[in-house]
Amino acid sequence: MKDKIKAYRFPIILLISIMIGSIIGLYYGEDATVIRPLGDLFINLLFMIVMPLVFFTISSAIASMDSMKRLGKIMGSMLTVFVVTGIIAAVFMLIATVIFQPGSGVDIPLVQPDEVTEEMNFSEQLVQTFTVSDFIDLFSRNNMLALIVFSVLVGVATGLTGERGKAFTSFLTSGAEVFMKIIQLIMYYAPIGLGAYFASLVGEFGADLIGDYAKAVIVYYPVSVLYFAIGFTLYAFIAGGKTGVSRFWKNILAPAATSLGTGSSVASLPANLQAAKRIGVPKDIRETIMPLGATIHMDGSCLSAMLKIAFVFGVFNLDFTGIDTFLTAIGICLLSGIVMSGIPGGGFMGEMMIITLYSLPMEALPIISAIGVVIDPPATMVNVTGDTVSSMLVTRHLEGKDWIEKTDVA
Repeated sequence: MKDKIKAYRFPIILLISIMIGSIIGLYYGEDATVIRPLGDLFINLLFMIVMPLVFFTISSAIASMDSMKRLGKIMGSMLTVFVVTGIIAAVFMLIATVIFQPGSGVDIPLVQPDEVTEEMNFSEQLVQTFTVSDFIDLFSRNNMLALIVFSVLVGVATGLTGERGKAFTSFLTSGAEVFMKIIQLIMYYAPIGLGAYFASLVGEFGADLIGDYAKAVIVYYPVSVLYFAIGFTLYAFIAGGKTGVSRFWKNILAPAATSLGTGSSVASLPANLQAAKRIGVPKDIRETIMPLGATIHMDGSCLSAMLKIAFVFGVFNLDFTGIDTFLTAIGICLLSGIVMSGIPGGGFMGEMMIITLYSLPMEALPIISAIGVVIDPPATMVNVTGDTVSSMLVTRHLEGKDWIEKTDVA
């Protein structure tokens, strides 16, 4: 019993700190925002570390691989898992929206949106997504996919260099270990930082969930929690049996709490990498999938895209039925949660795609955008924790069903 309490000690401390912060926010209201700097300090520390962490983890993982064939297997398995889990998430929310009809009876005045700035064409968008014009721009978190491309190239080039690249491989590996240790140090401050952040969030936005969007929130929050609790438990069981479920729940609270408080998959990446390591996911798999998943794998976004579609259909009294309508909705969810999530402004592009494909008036844009704001915290939590179970599923596929029994974790 003592061992179990010790294993769950840090998650329990985090949970208590979040509860205390939420109570402070409810009691003091907007006055609780005075302690927000304590939360911002924690968030800034995470953002400060995430770019070098991504570079060292990806490049060292690839450079240390025995062959590029291993990288190809990881990427192929990862993309398959991302697509399958995205479809499951979309169907899960589709069933909920058909049953509860979140947009029915909603009376939201249609306001013409502000003039939309001219968008780049698709080819320009791709160029700016995967590359930057100056090396120093790689170190901005707004260019995460460009940094990932650079890190992959460095890792591949180092591996192909052979014996002469061994020293650089050691440097990359040491760098990854050092930055993982920095994460450990930062996480000691997590109870204070997350507690202060939740106090500020609840104090500032606690009452904003009441009103015309309440029905959408009432649908999304329980569905996302159910998907997190039931769906991810099932994925963990498929990946590693009872041991997989136990390790998943023992280690997932830190990244889940971080993502819920920060609303950022990137800021949650350090905690998520640490959780995957403790679960026993091999280094090359976790350090390839986690950074990529933080940018192109969003089960929570698949859930929210489906809710947005169903909600706006209800607002405009449109018939949200039929196989064609549902298949189109699932396709949009996949594009929003996997393809467009990695593109700067991808959320806006996903919302524009909903309006365009269903021939909705432009007045629907602020309605859809407002939904995204109020459901962002649980959506980010599902996005982040989905990467963890995905890495477990990929490990199951590549290493066999007994992989988790072979790993030695603390």
